[in-house]
Amino acid sequence: MVVCVHLPRFELVLAAGGSGALAGRALALAPQMGAEQRVGEVSGAAEACGVSRGMMLGEALARCPEMALVPPDPVGVAEAWEESLTALESIGAALEPAAPGLAYFRADGLLGIHGTREAVLAATRRALARPARMGGAPTRFCSLAAAMAVRSRRPLLLDDAHAARWLAGQPVGLLGYREETAALVAPLQRLGVRTLGELAKLGRAALTDRFGAPGTLAHRLACGGDTPLRARSLQERLAETMEVGQASSGEALARVLGVLVDRLLARSERRGRTLRAVTLSARLLSGGGWRERVVFRQALGDPERIRLALSLRLALLPAPAGALGLAVERFGPPASEQVSLHEESRTARAARLREAVAQMRAVAGPEAALRAVCVDPDSRVPERRVVLTPIPE
Repeated sequence: MVVCVHLPRFELVLAAGGSGALAGRALALAPQMGAEQRVGEVSGAAEACGVSRGMMLGEALARCPEMALVPPDPVGVAEAWEESLTALESIGAALEPAAPGLAYFRADGLLGIHGTREAVLAATRRALARPARMGGAPTRFCSLAAAMAVRSRRPLLLDDAHAARWLAGQPVGLLGYREETAALVAPLQRLGVRTLGELAKLGRAALTDRFGAPGTLAHRLACGGDTPLRARSLQERLAETMEVGQASSGEALARVLGVLVDRLLARSERRGRTLRAVTLSARLLSGGGWRERVVFRQALGDPERIRLALSLRLALLPAPAGALGLAVERFGPPASEQVSLHEESRTARAARLREAVAQMRAVAGPEAALRAVCVDPDSRVPERRVVLTPIPE
């Protein structure tokens, strides 16, 4: 059984200062500076006026003129979500985080620790120490639908025999919680498709012909299927934070960044390893926060090159900062193991290829680097001739 844990309006609650701030008020997360002008998560009062997440700002204000915009706080969201994930992992769960406030894990492996599925869910609720909706089902998507259907603290559990039939009556808007199928919700609703059962009746061929690969996945989800869970790998994470003071912008802020880089490289926990991916964050004086993930083109251990790469991102700050933070997301090989680019030996070329594969996966995920393996070259079906398989690091 796959368990879905959903913390409603997670980002909005943190940005607004608590769930009590949402009671009876029409609130929405303001669009990010420089991004498309679409609102983020909205409160229940704003939803009652017809405002939904992802709606254009002008349309949202036209539907709900009294709606207040709350500046987003990605730094606080990232910290609070990491605390929640760590709390869930403390009960033994191997988590797949989908988005802030939404995570999945398989409960069958925890029965030996907690006894029953109900005990697993009770331990999950105690670990979170905040209101959460939970659902259990054979697949990830079914468990998401079960969690969204819950309106109380009692979780909804679906068995294999009734999950697909129950799923047919759920709204097609659930596809918006999957990045691959989110763009299909609006056109499907315009076509009059309201439930997942109606979507499944359209047929896989018709959906694939109209929407391509996302249509195929949407039909599979509507029929109760899904891809396997992928638990996140535990990564060692180092972080440094510094109050900016009077150096809220300009050259002084770059010097503060240099101090953070030096402190991070001097940490004994680094053990001489290079840095492959880091997160640069800031607390804004105007409220909220700013966060930017940076993946270096090559794993770096030189403080000057790291400062140069990160200083370009400081220009993206939407407002003066009150505090600056730098955290390591992924480490590279130790600096002593880095080979020179002038070496042309076979071993050096293989090492550079492995490093390129690791960098690509750090940017775009584990499936970003694949190789084509010829399986059946004489097949009349193109998909059977070549199979994509991960490149070993």
